[in-house]
Amino acid sequence: MLVHLSIRDFAIVDALELDFERGFTALTGETGAGKSILIDALALALGERADATVVRAGAERAEVVAEFALERLPEVRAWLKEGELEGDEGRLLLRRVLDRSGRSRAFINGTPATVQQMSAVSAWLLDIHGQHAHQSLLRADAQRAILDGHAGLAPLARDANAAWKEWQRLARARAEYETNAAARNAERESVAFQVEELKKLAPRPGEWEAVSAEQSRLAHAASLIEGAQSAVDALSESESAASGAISAAASRIRALVDYDAALAEPLGLLESAAAQLDEAVHALRHYADRVDLDPGRLAEAERRVEALHAAARRFRTQPEALAGLLESLEARLGELVVASNLEEVIRQEAAARARYDELAARLSAQRRSAAAKLAKEVTAAMKELAMAGGHFEAALRSVEGGSAHGNETIEFLVSANPGQEPRPLAKVASGGELSRISLAIQVITSKAAAVPTMIFDEVDAGIGGAVAEIVGRKLGALGRARQVLCVTHLAQVAAQADHQWSVAKSSANGKVRSRVDVLDEDARVEELARMLGGTRITPTTRKHAAEMLALRGR
Repeated sequence: MLVHLSIRDFAIVDALELDFERGFTALTGETGAGKSILIDALALALGERADATVVRAGAERAEVVAEFALERLPEVRAWLKEGELEGDEGRLLLRRVLDRSGRSRAFINGTPATVQQMSAVSAWLLDIHGQHAHQSLLRADAQRAILDGHAGLAPLARDANAAWKEWQRLARARAEYETNAAARNAERESVAFQVEELKKLAPRPGEWEAVSAEQSRLAHAASLIEGAQSAVDALSESESAASGAISAAASRIRALVDYDAALAEPLGLLESAAAQLDEAVHALRHYADRVDLDPGRLAEAERRVEALHAAARRFRTQPEALAGLLESLEARLGELVVASNLEEVIRQEAAARARYDELAARLSAQRRSAAAKLAKEVTAAMKELAMAGGHFEAALRSVEGGSAHGNETIEFLVSANPGQEPRPLAKVASGGELSRISLAIQVITSKAAAVPTMIFDEVDAGIGGAVAEIVGRKLGALGRARQVLCVTHLAQVAAQADHQWSVAKSSANGKVRSRVDVLDEDARVEELARMLGGTRITPTTRKHAAEMLALRGR
C-alpha cells in the first residue's frame, strides 16, 4: 500500500509530505484548491507522461517520491530482485524528477530506471479511477484477470496456459521436422559418426592429465633415477658427503656446550639439519627404487597421448575436452533420434492439444457462469449508484483455434442508460459514469483484486443525496479490503471515510500554494458543515455534519 508521498515544486505545491493510512481516506476542499493535483503528482511517480508545465513557477524542477509497503506483494519483490532494483526490506521508493526543459528522470529504490520500468511495477501497486488515465480496469488482460479472479478460476487458467504452451511447442517441433527433415537427418548421421569415433577412443574425464603425466615420467625415468642416486651420494655415501660434515660439526659443538650455553641454539639447528637430511636421503632412495624403467608401458602411454592428440585435432578441440564432447554429442544424437520420429512427435502434439482442449472447455464453461453472475451483481450495484436502467455485461468473444488464455477473450460492456446498446467500458463517454461503474466492479471483486491501493476521482459527479451516501458506503466497504483514497465534493461521501484530509490554497508574496491538513473529529465536523452549507455555516449545518459522522458505516 501507499505509505508516503513527497511533492516538491509541482504545480501550486511548493513542498508537501503526506503519510497515508489503511482504510478509506477522503480528500475534500474548495474547487481549484489542488485535490486533483495530488493525484496528478502521484501519477507522475507511477510512470505517467511528463509535461514541463507542471513545474511550479520560479522553480527549476519538480520532484515526486512515492513510498509503498510491499508486505503483501511478493510479485513486486520478485520483480525488483530480478531487475537488481531492491531497496530497504519490504519497501519500494519511486522517484520522478522533471526539470523546466522537459527532461525527466526516474529512479526505483534510488537506482536510475526507465519510465517503462516505473510503469510496469506501478501496475501492481495502485489504480486511479476517474477522468484520469492509469486505469487497469480498461485493459483486456485486467478484465480477464478480474473475471477469473472473482470466480476462483486463476489456477485453471494457469493450467490451460501451460497446456497451450506445450501444445504450441510440439506443433513447432512437428512443423520444424516437416520443413527441415533432410537437414536433421544429415545432422543425425554426422553426429552418429562422431559418437562412434569417440566411443572407439573412449576418452575418460581427467584421462588426459593422468596419461600426460605418466608419459612424461616414463620418458625421463633414467634421468630421474640417475638424479636421485647422485643426490643420495652427495648427501650420504661419498667421502665428502654432507651428512658426515654436519654430524662432525654437531659433535664438536656438543662437546663445547658445557662451557658456553650460548652454543645450545646452533647445536639444535645442526641436529635438526642432520635429521632432515637423513629423511631426505631415505625419501630419495625410496623414489629411485620406485621409478619404473618400463619401455613397454612407455610406448603404450605415448600411443595413447598421440591418439588423444589426433582426435582433438579432428574434432577441433583440446584433448582434455574430448570426454565432455562425447557426452554432449550423445545427448544431441538422442534429441535428433526423437525429433526424427515423426509419428511420435504427431502423437505427442495430439495429446497436448487434447489436454488443452479439455482444460479450455472447462474454463469456458465456468467463465460463462461467472460472467452471468458478475453481470447481475454489477448491474444491481450500478442501479444503486444512480444509473437506473444501466446494464453491465462481461462478454466472451470466441477465439478461433484458442489462445494462451483460453478459447475466448473477455470484454466488459456497459450501457449507462435504458435502451442504450452496450459498449466497451473504455468507450463510456462520461468520466463520472466510468468512475461509478469502476467503483461497482471493484467493490464486488475486491476480495480477488490484486492491486492494494485505489484512488477515485470525481466518483460523485452528477449525484447527490441518498445515492451519494451509498457511494460513500461502498467506498467504505472497499476500504475494509483495500487502501482507498477519494477526491469528493460531497459531504455524504466524505462522512463515510475513516480519515479525511482538507486541501486548501493560499497566496503569499504573489505566489499561490496548496496545503493539506489532516482533520481530527472536530475539524471534520467543520469541513463537512462547509461542504453542506457553503460560505454560511450555521449551528444547524454543524449539527447535521456531526450526525453524519456519528452515523457513518451504519
